[in-house]
Amino acid sequence: MKRLLLTGLALVALTACQKPTTSDGSEGYGPDPKMPAARTTPLPTVNARQAVGWAADAAPKPAEGLKVARFAEGLEHPRWLYALPNGDILVSESNSPAREGKGLEAMVAKNMMKKAGAAVPSPNRITLLRDADGDGVAELKVPFITGLNSPSGMVLVGKQLFVANTDSVVVFDYAEGATKIEGAGKKIADIPAAGSNGHWARNIIARPDGSKLYVGVGSSTNIADEGLDIEKERASILEMNLDGSGRREFASGLRNPNGMEFYPGYAYPGNGALWVAVNERDMIGQDTPPDYLTVVQDGGFYGWPWSYWGQNADDRVKPANPMMVAKAIKPTYGLGAHTASLGIHFYRGQLLPVNFRSGVYVAQHGSWNRDPPSGYRVIFVRDTDDTTYVTSPPGGVAFRPGGAPVVILDGFLNDKKEAQGRPVAIVEDKAGALLVSDDVGNIIWRVTPSAVP
Repeated sequence: MKRLLLTGLALVALTACQKPTTSDGSEGYGPDPKMPAARTTPLPTVNARQAVGWAADAAPKPAEGLKVARFAEGLEHPRWLYALPNGDILVSESNSPAREGKGLEAMVAKNMMKKAGAAVPSPNRITLLRDADGDGVAELKVPFITGLNSPSGMVLVGKQLFVANTDSVVVFDYAEGATKIEGAGKKIADIPAAGSNGHWARNIIARPDGSKLYVGVGSSTNIADEGLDIEKERASILEMNLDGSGRREFASGLRNPNGMEFYPGYAYPGNGALWVAVNERDMIGQDTPPDYLTVVQDGGFYGWPWSYWGQNADDRVKPANPMMVAKAIKPTYGLGAHTASLGIHFYRGQLLPVNFRSGVYVAQHGSWNRDPPSGYRVIFVRDTDDTTYVTSPPGGVAFRPGGAPVVILDGFLNDKKEAQGRPVAIVEDKAGALLVSDDVGNIIWRVTPSAVP
């Protein structure tokens, strides 16, 4: 008990020395974000927002021209979303598995997750939501697949539904209209999950022609703190065939790749088609470096752990590796420091107003290590015709994000800066409305125009 008390006092002393930033965070967005010089700290700023959930009549604040309503509620830590062709919506109800991390940093992380509402046991299931009458509310909510291991991403290829657990990819036979899948499924690949497994959530998508799978695997630690051996095939996007064969690192140096999507109309990676949102490193400043959105080059290396935002070397990583720093690719668009940007979605429909169609939506889960907090919102990054924004890889770039982001949903923090919710993933339903998962509010929000088109 005395040791824990002393550890707690040391933690308080360390975090008390870390002053709030005077930046509003806006400089961390765009194709050329500004970053203060790195300033190493022994611990990150600990500023997790107390999770309180939503009152019965409360909701996020939508942008002008939009409105928001509850599509489904009463869920258990809803994370990733997937829209099936028949209109059904799948949601992975999931959380982190038990982790091996020890010491002061692990204690900080555990306490932070508890305060932020992220320490609940993992339900380990996928739930099906169905709005059969088209009124914008799911009247059916049933367990679809159970017995999983901290599942996140899902993707349907033909009649096969692939699910990314924290430690494996499994596949199930799917029949359109089914409300339940029995059995454990077939494992086609093991996914690295040893060590601290700090970034546990795995997203999975398929190439539009259905020939390949892509799995995002975050690093186990902040900057390879437990050595590089434990980080093998981590901080990367893995490519594999539908049976798990032909596995390779499609891109690496991506500290925690989350939302992945192919730009509509572009079928193959390497030509500007594959995009990803990435969470960057901690403990070198409250505004350095930004999370980012980037087009992913086949074989591309994006810096982790040796550098960030291209060739800005991280001097904490030993031994240094100037050769890897030199080959690091600069990301496409900064998403602000510590915003924990997760799900992304390129809009395809016609329901939303015209000014909310040409671009990408990003769910910012929100910081636990920035003062004042950042993220806790959904933003829209518009396309631009200014070709100076992106250095084109072979084949050109289909999407050029530019300018300041537009806030689509805000108010996830209340006036006391408590977390009523935290957005995770974004999909589009058959009508063209946006669905946003909220793992603190345990709600799926539905965003539509405020006026009838």
